[in-house]
Amino acid sequence: MSDQPISDLRHRMLQDMTVRQFSEKTQHDYIRHIEVFSKFLGRSPATATGDDLRRFQFQQTQDGAQPPKLNTQASALRFLFTITLGRPDLAHQLARTYYPKKLPRVLSPDDVALLLEAAPGPGLKYKAALSVAYGAGLRGCEVVMLRVSDIDSKRMLIRVEMGKGRKDRHAMLSPQLLELLRTWWLQSRSKGWLFPGLDPLLPLTVRQLNRACHAAAEAAGLGSWVTPHTLRHSFATHLLESQIDVRVIQVLLGHAKLDTTARYTQVAVNTLRTVMSPLERLILAKEKATG
Repeated sequence: MSDQPISDLRHRMLQDMTVRQFSEKTQHDYIRHIEVFSKFLGRSPATATGDDLRRFQFQQTQDGAQPPKLNTQASALRFLFTITLGRPDLAHQLARTYYPKKLPRVLSPDDVALLLEAAPGPGLKYKAALSVAYGAGLRGCEVVMLRVSDIDSKRMLIRVEMGKGRKDRHAMLSPQLLELLRTWWLQSRSKGWLFPGLDPLLPLTVRQLNRACHAAAEAAGLGSWVTPHTLRHSFATHLLESQIDVRVIQVLLGHAKLDTTARYTQVAVNTLRTVMSPLERLILAKEKATG
């Protein structure tokens, strides 16, 4: 096994990930991280030792790699050694970096309206696509993969196939969003993708959607930090501020864990403003007793 060519390892690892139904992006990222490790090592990863792994992670940290990247690298290496190479003893030596996650930044409802109105043309394609990201809370990659047949106007639902984690789910479809999508369809007359790309046989790309969002944000005078995912964050936060149960929002977002959805409670400022401080209650009770 120590003489196993890297190309053979790559093939075996791709097979192992395919069997486990890893997404194409995950497979691409894992292979890229293994290639970086192989270059650092200068020989087949099958010959790696625990000391090699420690040196690699230390070097990556010294080179300025951030915790998310370090953790993805560790996951890729852990998969390689545990599954493909059958050496779980090495996988145990990979360190995971813990770090505080930043709170999601959101737009106010008024700013969302400005953004959508500033969506570039021609036509309603980008306004409709960004409206789906906000109105249904979809990820950018989910928006661009929608087909016309995914819009269920009878049940007022949007079918999201193979979302994150390769899971299907339903998202909400408001009457206003349905009307906008119908108007857009009258312009496109697409029989396949809801948002066709430059080649009508292919869907709009996430990159094109991101560019349109940045252009709209700039035209609306908003920050360069605004992305389609910002609209998803805003969707969840605004629902919380409207007193929608966090467990309902979890289902709409397609989150596997409630903890992930609960992050939005920390940025739902309108909800926080309605909470009465215990100090306020104490003072009011005292005034009532003495009044």
